This record gives sequence, C-alpha cells and structure tokens, in this order.
Amino acid sequence: MLTVRAVTTPHVPEQAVLAALRDAFADLSRGTSSAPGQFAVGLPGGGDVIHYPAVRPGAGIYAVKVSPYPPRPSGGALVTAWTMLVSLSTGQPLALLDASGLTAERTAATTVLAADLLLPSDDARTAAIVGYGRPGRAHARYLRLVRPGMAGRAFSRSRPQSVDDGVQAVAGVREAVAGADLVMLCTSVAGDVPDPLIWPRARSSPRSRPTPPTTAAELVQAAASGWDAAAVRGDLAGLVAGHAPRPGGQRQVYFRSVGPGTEDAAVARAAYEYDTDTTDTTEEQP
Repeated sequence: MLTVRAVTTPHVPEQAVLAALRDAFADLSRGTSSAPGQFAVGLPGGGDVIHYPAVRPGAGIYAVKVSPYPPRPSGGALVTAWTMLVSLSTGQPLALLDASGLTAERTAATTVLAADLLLPSDDARTAAIVGYGRPGRAHARYLRLVRPGMAGRAFSRSRPQSVDDGVQAVAGVREAVAGADLVMLCTSVAGDVPDPLIWPRARSSPRSRPTPPTTAAELVQAAASGWDAAAVRGDLAGLVAGHAPRPGGQRQVYFRSVGPGTEDAAVARAAYEYDTDTTDTTEEQP
C-alpha cells in the first residue's frame, strides 16, 4: 500500500521557495541533477501539452510538470499545470500537485534570485514591473523579501486602482522604467519578444543552458537582428555557485526567467514537504 498525496492547493513559504531554488541551481552547477529542457506534444485541432522533466538524485525524486494548452471553441486556450513527483528509490508516485500557483512562485523567485546576484550590492534603488497580474505581484513580493530597500513602480493595462505596499502604480511603460535599476517584464508576451529598452546594450545571462538561446523565442529574434549568442556570459546555476562572472554595472544585463523543470521539481518538493492543505488518497500498488 502506498499513500499518494494529491495536493490541490499547494503552499510553501517564500523563504522555503528561495532555499529550494538555490539548492536546485547549485545541484545543476555540480552536475548532480539534470533538466533536459522542455518539449511539447501537439494536440488535434491546435494547442499542445508542454512537459518540463527533471531528475534530482540528491532529493530522491524525478519530477515532471505537464502543462496542457487545449484549444477551446470560444477562443483562447485553457491553461492548466500539474507536477508529479516520483520516488527514485521505489519508482512510485509521491504526489500530484496543482502547479498553477507554484509556477508563478518559482518564476518570480528565480527572477529575484537572479536579480539579487546581477544587481550592484547596494546601489540598486528602483524596480519597474511591467504587467501587474498574478506573476507581477509575485515578483514584487519576492523582491520585497530579498531587496527590501528597493522601491517599485508597476504598469498594467488593467490599471490597478491599488497595488501592494511599496509599489507605485504608474500610467505607462516609459514612466515605469525611467531611471529603473531593474526592469521585470511580467506580461503574457514577455518571453516572446525582444525588448528594445534592453537589447541594444545588453549582455545576456540566460536561465540555464538547455533553454536559450536556440529555443527562447526572443533570443532567436534578437539573433536574427544581429545579436551574437557569444554575448552570453553565464547562467543562474553558475551565478549561484560563483562560477559565472558577475556584471560590473557598466552595461545592461538581460536575464530570461522562463525555465527548466528543475525549478518545478524543487518547488514541488518543497510544497510536498511544507504544505498543510492536502488530501491523502490510498491506492493499491502492484
């Protein structure tokens, strides 16, 4: 008999998310875990299912996040995400987690973890958040935790009447980014287009080697416009481990925060350990 935890409303404290991600990227830098990259399976009539696999032997798990995007007659796509954890010692499932909320958490935490390593230690004062839906709010929350002294300005097309403490709502993108030390693009197309405010003078520091620059849409587009992939200086795993050079502050740096399954594995494992709102189901295993 095996108890499989179906976590429908997973929660994990922000500090635990950050710690889990630091450990995950340190494992990647040591070569003790692997995340072979994303792959998609097309669906009849349009849409697809994206898979994010990862193996973390140190944590004793294999994980895969599955994100179906089935088409709907009314237009648009139905977006869901589920992560399954499998024990490497028994080969049996440990948990099935609703990963919709966890995805926002791991993306925001990874961005802020990278920003903390890429920004000057004490000179960064202002952050701009372009797009202030659920991902944008998560980015602001993690930034306050890691860099509590930074002020935030947020622009959203929905024009929120109020935003979180420490973040000022502004009327346009230019007002948000003017003089900002950090610009976080949290829109639905942030990963698909190059940003003209960043690219002309930017050095790239991608998330992890398996993803950009050949599969990241905005890096492919930038390369077609003359950007050289040799400008990539390192990845987050190298920054966390101290192997990748940190920028000197003279040039802008671009970091892509749409990433590998190792993040989903790390945060799902943390939620499996910390979450208290779970439903246990017992199933007979062969």
